[in-house]
Amino acid sequence: MTNEDSIVIVAAARTPLGRFQGALAPVPAPVLGALALREVLQRAGIDAARVDEGFMGCVLPAGTGQAPARQAMRAAGVPDAAGATTVNKVCGSGMKAVMLAHDVLRAGSADVVLAGGMESMSNAPYLLAKARGGYRYGHDRLYDHAALDGLEDAYEAGRPMGDFGEAAAQAYGFDRARQDAYAVRTLQRARDAVQEGAFAHEIVPVPVPGKGGDTLVAQDEIPLRVSPEKIPSLKPAFRSDGTITAASASANADGAAALLLTRRSLALRDGLPILAEIRAHATHSQEPAWYTTAPIPAIRKVLDRAGWQVGDVDLFEINEAFAVVAMAAAQDLGIAADRLNVHGGACALGHPIGATGARLLVTLLYALRQRGLKRGVAALCIGGGEATAMALELPEG
Repeated sequence: MTNEDSIVIVAAARTPLGRFQGALAPVPAPVLGALALREVLQRAGIDAARVDEGFMGCVLPAGTGQAPARQAMRAAGVPDAAGATTVNKVCGSGMKAVMLAHDVLRAGSADVVLAGGMESMSNAPYLLAKARGGYRYGHDRLYDHAALDGLEDAYEAGRPMGDFGEAAAQAYGFDRARQDAYAVRTLQRARDAVQEGAFAHEIVPVPVPGKGGDTLVAQDEIPLRVSPEKIPSLKPAFRSDGTITAASASANADGAAALLLTRRSLALRDGLPILAEIRAHATHSQEPAWYTTAPIPAIRKVLDRAGWQVGDVDLFEINEAFAVVAMAAAQDLGIAADRLNVHGGACALGHPIGATGARLLVTLLYALRQRGLKRGVAALCIGGGEATAMALELPEG
C-alpha cells in the first residue's frame, strides 16, 4: 500500500434516532448496532466473511452484556474470525471508531473494516456503588449510569455538561434570544428534513417488538414531536438564571450508525462503490471545563491536514451537544449558517452519545451527495476537554 492508496467509505447507514424512553427503547444497543452494520454490508454488496475487524462506539455499556461491539458484529452476520473492539471516547466514540478503522487500514493491518457507534440511553441502568461490599446500616444513593458515565464531569463531581455550556455562553455573549433563534432554526431544518425524506437514503428502519408483533420505526422520532413556537417559553435547564433550555441542548436518544471502509485500490479492484475519501482526521485536547470550544482547534487541525481552508468546505456537521458549541465554532471559524448542520443537529434530532460521531459522518456524506457538493467536515466536542474532527471528500460526478 502506498500513501496514494487512500482510505474510502464504500457504504454508510444509520438507524432512525429514538427519543429517550421512546419508540426504540425496547431495542438494546447491540441490536441497533447490528442493524446498521448489516445494512452497510448489504449496500456495499460485500460478503461479510471479508470483514477483518470492526470498531463500534458505546459509552453506556453497563447491562448490555460482555463486549457490545462483538455482539453487534456477530448479530450482523459477521463471521467469528473478525475481531471487534468497543470504543468509549464519550461523545466522540463513533467518530473515533472510524478514525481507528482508517488507521488500521492505512497501516495495512486489515483490508475491510466496519466502524460506527451505538447507544440505547433508554436502557442505561441505575447503579448501586456499594452493593458489592454490603450495607451495614443507613441510606445510600442510586447513580444514573447515563449521567455519571456520560453526561457529568469527572473532575467536578456531579456538574452536568450543560453547566459548562452556560459558561461558554457567557464567555461568547450568547444570550437566551440568540440561542433560542439557533434552536428554532435547527429544529425547523430537522423537521423539514424528516418531512421531505432527506434522511431516507441514510436510514435503515428498526423493527421494534411489541405485543401485537413488530412495529417498524423508519424516521427520527424527536423533531416532529417538538413545536418551534414553544421554544421561547421554555425554562432554563441547568441554572435558574441560565440561557440554555431543553431546546438549545441535545436530547438523550437511542440509535446507531455504521460505515464500511477499505482502501481505494481494493474498492476499485472489486467494483465497490466509493462514496467518499477520508482526507484527514484530528483530535484536540484542552482543559476539561472548556470542552465546548475544543472543536474549534480540532477543525483547524483537520483542515490543515487536508490542505483546505474554511472556504473550501461545502458543508460542516458540528455536533450540537448544546447550541453554543456549534455557535462558537461558527463564529470563530467564520462558518456561514447555510453550510452548518443543514438538516438540523442534535438539539433537534437527539444525541445517542456513543453513536453520534458516526451519525454525523453518515448525515454529512448523504447531505453532500444530495446537493451535488464535494467537501465536508464533521466535528464533536467531548467531555473531558477533547474534540475530534474528520474531513471527507466525495468523488467527482
